[in-house]
Formats: sequence, C-alpha cells, structure tokens
Amino acid sequence: MPDPRALLLESFQAAVAAADPLQVVAAHLPPPHAGGRTLVVGAGKAAASMALAVERAYEGRAALEGLVVTRYAHGLPTRHIRVIEAGHPVPDEAGEQAAAEILARVQALGSDDRLVVLVSGGGSSLLSLPADGIAMADLKATTRELLRCGAPITDMNIVRKHLSRIQGGRLAQASRAPVTTLIVSDVAGDDPSAIASGPTVADPSTFGDALAILRRYGATVPAAVLQHLERGARGELAETPKPGDAVFARVDNRMIATAHGSLEAAAACFRAHGIQPVLLGDTVTGEAREVAQVYAALVREIRAYNAPFAAPVALISGGECTVTLPAGAKGARGGRCSEFLLSLVLELGGLADVHAIAADTDGIDGSEDNAGALAAPDSLARAEAAGVTARRQLDAHDAWGFFDAIGDLVVTGPTRTNVNDYRAILIV
Repeated sequence: MPDPRALLLESFQAAVAAADPLQVVAAHLPPPHAGGRTLVVGAGKAAASMALAVERAYEGRAALEGLVVTRYAHGLPTRHIRVIEAGHPVPDEAGEQAAAEILARVQALGSDDRLVVLVSGGGSSLLSLPADGIAMADLKATTRELLRCGAPITDMNIVRKHLSRIQGGRLAQASRAPVTTLIVSDVAGDDPSAIASGPTVADPSTFGDALAILRRYGATVPAAVLQHLERGARGELAETPKPGDAVFARVDNRMIATAHGSLEAAAACFRAHGIQPVLLGDTVTGEAREVAQVYAALVREIRAYNAPFAAPVALISGGECTVTLPAGAKGARGGRCSEFLLSLVLELGGLADVHAIAADTDGIDGSEDNAGALAAPDSLARAEAAGVTARRQLDAHDAWGFFDAIGDLVVTGPTRTNVNDYRAILIV
C-alpha cells in the first residue's frame, strides 16, 4: 500500500478531476446554434473554466458572446466570453455590476437566439443583483449575518432569492430565447433550485419561507431587507416563478457534475490500491465538530472490532458542514473542513493507523488559502511539540493555525470547480 498521506492526496485529486469543467462540459452542450446569437452567461467558482470549455467545444462552429462572473483569483484567459471577478462569500459591487449587465443582455435576446447559462457553487454571492429598494450594503450585511449564524447554504439561498432581481428563476423569466443551463452542483442532494440560487430554475420557496429562516436563526438584518420580505409575504411584491410556470417550457437544466460523482472517482482510487471504499453519503451536513464526533465513534468501532467494516477501509463522504461563530468572534482562521478534521483528531486522541483528509473541492477552505488539511496518528503529539494546544485551537475556531503549525495544510490553489467538501478517513 502506498504512503497513507500520498494516497489520501491522490484520492482528493481524483475527486476534483471528476468535476473538472474542461473535461465534462463538452458532452452536455447542445449542438451549435445555426440561427441567431449564442449568448453565454454564468456565475460561480467554476465559471471561468466552464466558459473556456464552451469556447473550445464551439470553436469555429458558433458565434459566441457573453460574460461570466467568478471569484477573485479564479479567472482564466478567454477569447469570446468575458470573465469578471467579484466577491465571495460576501457579494460586492463588482458582482452587482456584472449581474446587471448579464440581465440586460439576456433581456435583449430574441426568440431566434440561444442562451447558455453556466452555473456552479458560489454563484449566489457572485450573481448578486439586489431587488428594488435593497442596497448592496444591505445584501452584504444579510449575507454576513447568515454566515455568522451558521445557516446552511440552502436556507441562505432561499433568503437571497427573495432579495434578488435575477435569482430564483428570474433570469429564465427574462429570456425570450431558449435556455440551456449547465450545472456543477455544490449542494447536498443536488437540488438545482438551490445551486447559485437557481437563476433558471423554478423556485418552490416563498417570501414567508425567507422570513421564517431569519427567525429560526435569530438573524438581525437591515430594516430594508425585513420590510422587503414582509411586503412580499403580504402579496405586495411578485413572487419568484414557481414550478409549472410556462416560462420553464423553454428551459433545459442539465446537471453535469456532482459530489457523488467525485466520491465515486475517489472510491475507484482506493479500490485500485486494494482498499475497500465505503461511501457514507454526499449530503452530510451539520456542525463540523459534531459531525466529526460521530465519525470518530465509527472509526473506534472499526479499530476495536473490525465492524461494521474491516480494515483496511476508507470512509468517504461529501456534503457541506457548517461552523457557527459566536457574536463578535475574533481570530477565527480556517473553514469547515479543517474544523472537522481538528475535531476528529481530538476525538481519536492519536488512535493508531488512522489517517484522514478533509478539503474543499474548490481549493479554498473558509478564510485562508488552503483547500483543507491532513491528519495522522501523531498529529496531536507533533502539535504539542510545537507548543500548540488542539483544544484551545478548536475552541478559538483556529483549525488553520493547528494544521499550519504541524505542516499538514493541503494547498492546491483555486481548482475552478466546486462539488463541495471531500472527506476521507483511511483505517489501515
């Protein structure tokens, strides 16, 4: 068997490669449009690589134009589809301007034209065009508050859809041209209406649902936001287009990469090295440190009794955990992957022959520039030798500091795709 650390990194690379737009986009594109214009728009962490893949697939066969918006430092050089960089996870004015241009260009299309929309994780903040009466500052404050409260992405996006002029199916509603949307899923369960807040997908949620989410998390939002949602709940504002709306008869939404597909690719990697892979699901959510406690209990059972699985075995999972920060928290560094892994390290207490990786497939875990981290049986001992206390780091939400001190950060740079978190626990 190869070195456990090398094997875990290889499995992560396999998971990311399975969702690489440059490899998967072309097979899902419609034939080149022979009639009017082909406008390509989109948003997300994978937007630039998806746009480049479209250009390569249609080269010399279709007259392309358009623009996509992606996270800062995630751009790529393109010839026909302009790439704009903007703020994530908190939206900014660059994203607002890009979204406004996208909406205007879509509204100018005719029925003989074609619209291709490229959607991937991160698109909710990158494609931010606030509704009338909502300032960008209000949207920023609401996003920060929901992040602080630990609201899961699906709940955050319900709120954002009802504060937007372009999300929740409104982009499709604005187009007279047929729409083909290619989607790279970063959402547990692959609900297309939740990915990038579903700009071309029917929205089953309501203004009332958005208000209920704010109450559930005790979120304090600007007065303009609350008033807008309350007006919508009273029926004074038009709802997002719902399932069954005639507008979606001309929309074809295609899921082209998912977390499950990436987990299967990682499983094949382990299997090739003679290790049994066990997929624990691609929809794992919850507080990162609490999820780690459950996984640690399963690992101890396997190590003690070779049940329910016998070693060597790799426990693989995806999804999106959360990290809830207390109000006024300072010094937090890292993200949900590194926090999960630090909690796992503490729970296992140096258990022999257990190695793990937790990393975000987009290459960025939370606040820093690492994708995630690696853990080994001697992680605690090495940290103590470096003068770092694991419990103190976890309580301060500074998992990055822990793994940085022992040289176990995983740094890939932007991968320009995103199918959520990847976790693998290798028991040998």
